[in-house]
Amino acid sequence: MSGAAALSAPSDQIGLGVIGSGGRGTFVMGVFQKNPSVRVIAIADVYEPNLENALSAASKVQGFAPKAYRDYKDLLADKSIDAVLIATPEHWHHRMVLDALAAGKDVYVEKPLCHTPEEGVELVEAEKRSKQIVQVGMQRRSYDLYLTARQVIASGTLGAVRMVRSWWLNNYLGSEPAAKVEGKLDWNQWVGPAGKRAFNADVFHNWRHYRDFAGGIVADQGAHVFDGIHMLMAASYPTAVNASGGKPHRPGFDTPESATVIAEYPEDFIATFSINYAAMRYKGRNDQLNQYDGDKARLDIGREEYKLFLQGAEDTPAVTQPSKFGFGKATDLHVQNFLECVRTRRTPAAPMRLGFQAALVVQMANLAMERGRRIRWNAAAQRVEGG
Repeated sequence: MSGAAALSAPSDQIGLGVIGSGGRGTFVMGVFQKNPSVRVIAIADVYEPNLENALSAASKVQGFAPKAYRDYKDLLADKSIDAVLIATPEHWHHRMVLDALAAGKDVYVEKPLCHTPEEGVELVEAEKRSKQIVQVGMQRRSYDLYLTARQVIASGTLGAVRMVRSWWLNNYLGSEPAAKVEGKLDWNQWVGPAGKRAFNADVFHNWRHYRDFAGGIVADQGAHVFDGIHMLMAASYPTAVNASGGKPHRPGFDTPESATVIAEYPEDFIATFSINYAAMRYKGRNDQLNQYDGDKARLDIGREEYKLFLQGAEDTPAVTQPSKFGFGKATDLHVQNFLECVRTRRTPAAPMRLGFQAALVVQMANLAMERGRRIRWNAAAQRVEGG
């Protein structure tokens, strides 16, 4: 057993199961393993190379090998598992979270929480009926930079904020569709809730950009951005969302790489989000920005720092505040919050309702682009309207 594992008494141990061990799942598993009380008991995946890689990575840290499962339901039946990390493609989140709650497991699920508004409503209700802890992977909720910026806005320093402007720039064009999958894959089980279909290697490798499996780059990155806006503005669910998008330019993809979203909130502000993955590539610290336009001051916040600009002196920030930890540590802080809540049974930083709130905005944006009209959220009936 590793030195880290030896630091924890058995009574303090948390048995973790990992469902979905691709790049993100294996990375977050490693973050969990930084806590000496965590034991990765089992890993489930339907793609053999990912499963083998994660088993090896976990073993190196803790000194013993987790159990390997090809069906996540077998993992959930393991009584030695206290909590699960779900890091599968988006279209599986809803079913797996429901099954994990039914099995009595605490859940850390990657974003976006769900694939449709209807799924989100069901998940929020399931959490209310459950005694389990659920944390959605919206790591800005635990990030010191955003926690501090929230206090600045709450203090009234900006005055009335009627608009938040945000953008994210990158580029995924130029790549060719994947032609094959190396290693054994249970395709039918991977497709699962999306329905039976012919094998497509590019869908497997790039599922985020296919509408039957995810919400495209608008949802993948927009969920993070809108969650940050909700957090800093103490916002509730949107009242309406509109959006426009360009045509997809990467062969195969059926979701746009360039789009603008406008969300309206009952707190009397609107938020705009523009994403362009056909732009030039920027350094990570410069690829996104959120600007809170108050009538007394403006706050700009990116990945690593925020700047406060006062009225009449907008050329030079009055305050420049970097994060103490850096954005690379945001997931560490979020996992730490989850583990603390597993022990204390307190509500975590990003419970189901907040994860759904962020997912709902980008789902409404996709519906607005598909239907060519503004989409409204009926809070009383818990459904979208405008179709």
